Amino acid sequence: MDFVLKEENGFSYIDEGEGEVLLLLHGLMGALSNWEKVIDEFKDDYRIVIPMLPIYDLPLLTTGVKTLAKYVHKFVTYMGLKDFTLLGNSLGGHVGLIYCTNHLEFVKALVLTGSSGLYENAFGGSFPRRESYDFVKEKVEYTFYDPKTATKELVDDVFKTINDRNRVIRILAMAKSAIRHNMAKELHRITIPVSLIWGRNDKITPPDVAIEFNHLLPNSELHWIDQCGHAAMMEQPEEFNKHLRAFLDRDKVKA
Repeated sequence: MDFVLKEENGFSYIDEGEGEVLLLLHGLMGALSNWEKVIDEFKDDYRIVIPMLPIYDLPLLTTGVKTLAKYVHKFVTYMGLKDFTLLGNSLGGHVGLIYCTNHLEFVKALVLTGSSGLYENAFGGSFPRRESYDFVKEKVEYTFYDPKTATKELVDDVFKTINDRNRVIRILAMAKSAIRHNMAKELHRITIPVSLIWGRNDKITPPDVAIEFNHLLPNSELHWIDQCGHAAMMEQPEEFNKHLRAFLDRDKVKA
């Protein structure tokens, strides 16, 4: 990835382009590079800001989705951001939902893809066997419709991460926090426009999850991407960006 990672005041983030702000939140096993195709597509028209979520740096007792949402607000305040569109994948979507329930006045629209918050099947329902590279490879491939999307570089990164004891403990704590924090009763409070862009073959947050989000979020629209798993912006970036641009353009017209 050719984008510059900035370090300021304890925050690590990418800040590319100018204009209306798109604030992007990555998932539990994700990285800033997961959004690379979105940055490439939209940096000429928008200011794209992506904070690195401190998943592995929080004290164990406070490792959870609510703490990440508080961190996002500290970052938003520090950067002076307002009236932005928030995009979240997987855990990042869950954090975005919590953020919106607490700070809706800062957010003009929300985009979710493969978001947790209602249900997720992390690691295919099994504890990660850290010592087995083949097992990790299989579980990373499980994330996608096309297993070839799970490049060796991606598998290597995940394998390294879950073989770090400090990191794997926090991954498990964060995953448990996400499962415990079901948002079904809170989603009616998110009244801004929401676009759900979902892989029809997502096995981690399956299609039923997207349908339930669409039912519970009062101002939402749902778009399917065929032959696509849990990370649509990585696996089918052209289709994802097409839906995202249409939503952003409509939101501009409404504004």
